[in-house]
Amino acid sequence: MKKRDFLKTAGILSAGVVLSPFAACKSTQALAEAPAAAPPKAAPPAPVVDFQLPPLGFATNALEPAIDTFTMELHHGKHHAAYVTNLNKALGGQPFKGSAYTLNEMFAILTEADTAVRNNGGGHWNHTMYWKWITPGGRAMDGTLMKAIIATFGSFEGFVTQFSEAAKTRFGSGWAWLSVDMDKKLFISSTPNQDNPLMTNLVERHGTPILGIDVWEHAYYLKHQNKRPDYITAFMSIVNWDTVGKMYLEAIN
Repeated sequence: MKKRDFLKTAGILSAGVVLSPFAACKSTQALAEAPAAAPPKAAPPAPVVDFQLPPLGFATNALEPAIDTFTMELHHGKHHAAYVTNLNKALGGQPFKGSAYTLNEMFAILTEADTAVRNNGGGHWNHTMYWKWITPGGRAMDGTLMKAIIATFGSFEGFVTQFSEAAKTRFGSGWAWLSVDMDKKLFISSTPNQDNPLMTNLVERHGTPILGIDVWEHAYYLKHQNKRPDYITAFMSIVNWDTVGKMYLEAIN
């Protein structure tokens, strides 16, 4: 290689060594000044489905003469509807809103501080089941439930006596219940207001209700006035024992 060519090549290489750090700095600066990539957008929250007033499943006059038409219209169309409306309002300020909780799951964790959900959630669940537990003319009981009732209460008549007594002696407003406990045993209890045996932290004995009678005055006063025992007798004549029996089997299996 000629001296002149060597010096030319060496000069080019030297220039490259000097220039390359500046080129790198320029590239790093450009990256630093580039706008940061936007974070991925969060998925929109799942839509909240409000609770709805369920249909009765029979005409409002279908329970005559046990329960009169006007009582049914008010009980379902006004009282139950109000519980649904107020439950949806209450859930707007509660941690349950927008979650996957069912009412049963809410009841398992309710405390005395959850007053609005306790009262209105209980009112909605209790009444939803109440309409399923009664039917025009009543339905017969299957053998499995009958055997369990006889084993627990001595006879069907013994059950009716104890259940009716729990309903009659519930002071003020509330419910009487036939439930299945954690040991799959039947028991009778009563609760105030709209509480029920699913409310683990709020009841003396926790269990799964398979039959309940509403003894709030709005359930019977228009027809029976202050004669709650007459209403209880009428209620027993329209119990849907087919539904009760199926719920019993679900609770013990």
